Amino acid sequence: MRAALTAALAWQDYRADTWLSACSVLALVAVIAPLLVLFGLKFGLVSSLTERLEKDPAVREIIPLGGGRFSAAFIAELRQRPDVAFALPRTRQIAATAELARGEGDVGLTVEMLPTAPTDPLLGPLPALQGMNGVVLSRTAAEKLGVRPGDWLQASFGRQVAGRSEVQRTRVQVEGVLPLEAFARDALLAPLELLEAAEDYRDGRAVLAMGWAGGAPTQAGQRVYPAFRLYARSLDDVEPLRRYFAERGLLVSTQAQTIAQVQSLSRNLSIVFWIIAALALAGAFAAIFAGALAAVERKRRELSVLRLLGFSTAALLLFVVFQALYSASLAAVLSGVLYGLAQAGLNHLFMQVPGEYASHLLPAHYGLALLATLGVSSLAAALGGWRVSRIEACEGIRDV
Repeated sequence: MRAALTAALAWQDYRADTWLSACSVLALVAVIAPLLVLFGLKFGLVSSLTERLEKDPAVREIIPLGGGRFSAAFIAELRQRPDVAFALPRTRQIAATAELARGEGDVGLTVEMLPTAPTDPLLGPLPALQGMNGVVLSRTAAEKLGVRPGDWLQASFGRQVAGRSEVQRTRVQVEGVLPLEAFARDALLAPLELLEAAEDYRDGRAVLAMGWAGGAPTQAGQRVYPAFRLYARSLDDVEPLRRYFAERGLLVSTQAQTIAQVQSLSRNLSIVFWIIAALALAGAFAAIFAGALAAVERKRRELSVLRLLGFSTAALLLFVVFQALYSASLAAVLSGVLYGLAQAGLNHLFMQVPGEYASHLLPAHYGLALLATLGVSSLAAALGGWRVSRIEACEGIRDV
């Protein structure tokens, strides 16, 4: 009850000193608003860069270099690692090509073939392929062939045998088209079985599943792959995976350096922000501390009268703290409004990609800024207003 009365009296006195109160609010706004803008730029810039990297599957891809010899069991073991989002064997690159055409006599387009399966990061929201004849085309290949999802194509696989050319064909259905940013070359994503069939046919082996004649078919479990498609689960998993392969003498290509640059930028910007924030908060603390000292001296008569009326030292100190909290609360609200206007202007000027922000803050950041402002103001006012303990009730009696 006494605290509520103290808060009410402090508010009435705060309103009476309109100009002094306004000056204290504006002094805090001059500190808080620039800090919000600075942190908003830091958080928005780093978040946008990080989100852009996370959306690009190529950044999380681990590409083996040189000719390797990987068994299906080894790649299945990689797939079980918690830091691996997707792993699938790849056939020899020279054998992983196909010529696509809309029909007999149409001009064909030679595309590279990539194995795919459910959870493939390149597929994104596209559904998993159904059956051995379902394929996904890159945007450039689909545009050159003039096809859309649902259309059928003829895929041809050629080989040279004893100096003569031979070709086998199969029908495939386009079940999806990749966005251009996902894959910029002419490509066909197909089940691994189709790539293995093309490789076996070009090696002169029979492909029983397709009805293609040849030599002895490849036995289950005996196939050796020269490479694989592998994607880390997150950006932080890329470097550990690179080290994992390096420890086993496997040379791989990653985007670890690009990821490290963004993470380093985030750390450096955080250091700069906290240095500036510490200096600004120290200045605000000093200003509030000095303001509390001045307020106690300026209102010494009024505070002594309150002492005479039975207010304790704690209540008088609370009186000073409440007034500092009023200034801090109003300053926080005004700073939030000013930051909102600055954020809208900055995003309008510098936003390059829809959905990304040059400046951005989360609700939690506003809450943290409010708590920090109230905390610093309370502490500074409490320390600066401690001189109320020296005010005696007799001072109020002498002034009556």
